[in-house]
Amino acid sequence: MTVDVVLANLSNVGVYSAMTAYAGALAAFATDLSGLGRAARAHAPAASTLEPALAGSSRDQATRSGGGSDGPDHAGAGAVGTPRRAASIAVALTWLAFALHAGAVVLRGVSAQRVPWGNMYEFAISGAVVVTGVFLALLVRRDLRYLGTFVIGPVLLTLGLAVAVLYTESAQLVPALQSYWLVIHVSVAFVASALLTIGFSATVLQLVQQRREQARAAGRPPLRGRFMDALPRSAELERAGYRLVAIAFPLWTFTLVAGAIWAEKAWGRYWGWDPKEVWTFVIWVVYAAYLHARATRGWDGRRAAYLSLAGYACVLVNFLVVNVFFSGQHSYAGIG
Repeated sequence: MTVDVVLANLSNVGVYSAMTAYAGALAAFATDLSGLGRAARAHAPAASTLEPALAGSSRDQATRSGGGSDGPDHAGAGAVGTPRRAASIAVALTWLAFALHAGAVVLRGVSAQRVPWGNMYEFAISGAVVVTGVFLALLVRRDLRYLGTFVIGPVLLTLGLAVAVLYTESAQLVPALQSYWLVIHVSVAFVASALLTIGFSATVLQLVQQRREQARAAGRPPLRGRFMDALPRSAELERAGYRLVAIAFPLWTFTLVAGAIWAEKAWGRYWGWDPKEVWTFVIWVVYAAYLHARATRGWDGRRAAYLSLAGYACVLVNFLVVNVFFSGQHSYAGIG
């Protein structure tokens, strides 16, 4: 089979167009967050009453928080009834960017008549579009627009890295990837990674918010990040991050198991201590330790957050270091 160069070029145009829309969405989300921070400081709310993402809260909790996405927004906007035009523009631009981005990924696959997951460039653009899709799906259920800056920013950065460093011409898959297990294994890994990415953003915000709360408790005014006044409290952000990891973990477990089954079919063994296999297992172990410590040892706050961040650091190493600098049977996933 030959590669359709026209469709491949159209895919590239779609990626650049999506990046433009993402940049507009990022600016609008940042503007909204800045406005919420000013409103929150002006009205000095005692604490945020936003229920955490994916809370699955009871009816009385929903009543206290205003319930679902139809209730009042988080601190700042919800307290004073401020119209959030910038947030609405940001969400609209994110949907536009997602459509352009998804179209580019599809065209990339159609250009070579295969799934677009054959190299680092394709993994990057495909993984990034899944992050956006998961974020938009969460927005349908909860008002998580305050996370927009911290989700769209990494997506835009990933696309910039993909086109500037990782770009590879569209080509056919190597023989080891010509299997239906590629679709099963990689698609689930994308969803798990997207949830872990959004959970990572929530965890970073948790640590910043916790530092600000400790400063206030000690009678010192927080010096930086005043926009954080508009965000939920650190405990709520911590619960949101935990729930996202709790959903992602069984998906990552399935990814690990599916990869082993695929390895047996492709190479005649379930496990071979390949660098990619090892780091996939390391990620599983770190997040298993986080969930165990959080659920059975009572860890929360800063200790649990650092363990969660260690897990995501392993995800980044697995993608950015192992794929590029380690040689092994997964080397076809590297650049070129």
